[in-house]
Amino acid sequence: MKWYNPAMPQRIIVIEDEKDIVDLLDYTLRKEGFDVKGFSRGKEGIEALRRGPVELAVIDIMLPDVSGLEICKLLRADDNLHRLPVIFLTAKGEEIDRILGLEIGADDYMVKPFSPRELVARIKAVLRRQERGEEESGGADVIEIAGLRLDPRTQEAIIRGQSIELSSLEFKLLHFLASHPRRIFPRESLLDRVWGRDRFVTPRTVDVHIRRLREKIENEPERPQYLQTVRGSGYRFSAAAAIGDGEEA
Repeated sequence: MKWYNPAMPQRIIVIEDEKDIVDLLDYTLRKEGFDVKGFSRGKEGIEALRRGPVELAVIDIMLPDVSGLEICKLLRADDNLHRLPVIFLTAKGEEIDRILGLEIGADDYMVKPFSPRELVARIKAVLRRQERGEEESGGADVIEIAGLRLDPRTQEAIIRGQSIELSSLEFKLLHFLASHPRRIFPRESLLDRVWGRDRFVTPRTVDVHIRRLREKIENEPERPQYLQTVRGSGYRFSAAAAIGDGEEA
C-alpha cells in the first residue's frame, strides 16, 4: 500500500521532544526533497500519523507523554498503519534496547548522537526496501503450503484458516522462506535477499524477526515446526510442518 502521492514529496513524521533535533531533521530532510512534519509529543504524532498520508515515521523512544515503543505497538496493531516503516531515535545504545525496538516492529534505529546524513541514508534505504517489496509482491505467486497461505498482492497471511497480521518485512521474510521449502539460508544470505544490500542492520536482526514470526504462526514457538533453526547454518521453512516433521528449535 502506498502512503503518498507520487506527484508529491514523500511525507515523514518526526516525533521528537528535542526541538534542536526536530529543526535539524526538518532542514536536512527537506533538502533531500521530503515533506516533514515534527511533533514534540507522542499523542500529537499519533493523530498526525492516523490522518495521513505518511510514508515513514521517525520516533524518539523517550517522549514526555507516551513512549516511542508504545507508539510503535499502536501502529503495528492498526489495520491502516501496521506496515508503515518506523525508525527509532534513542539515547539507549545497549543491545537489549535495540533488540526490543526491533521486536516491537521497528524497521531500523539510530542511537543519539547521530549523523543526520546517516539517518537520511537509512530512511532512503528503508523506503527503497518498502518499494522494492511492493514491486516484487506484485509479480510474486500466492503460496499455499503446509496449512499456510500467503498472498503477496494483498500481503494477507492465513495459517490453519486464521488470518494473522504481519508487518511488510515479516511477510517478505516468511514468503521468501516458504518459497524455498527445506532450503537452509544463513543469516547473511537472508539479510541480502530480504533486507537488501543497502541495509544498516546486523545478522541479529534476522533472529529477532524469526522469533516474532514464530510467535505469530507456530502453535508452540519454542518448538517451531514451520521456521526451523539449523544450528551453525541458518534457518529454513519446513515443507512437512503440517504433519509435524520438525527437527528442533
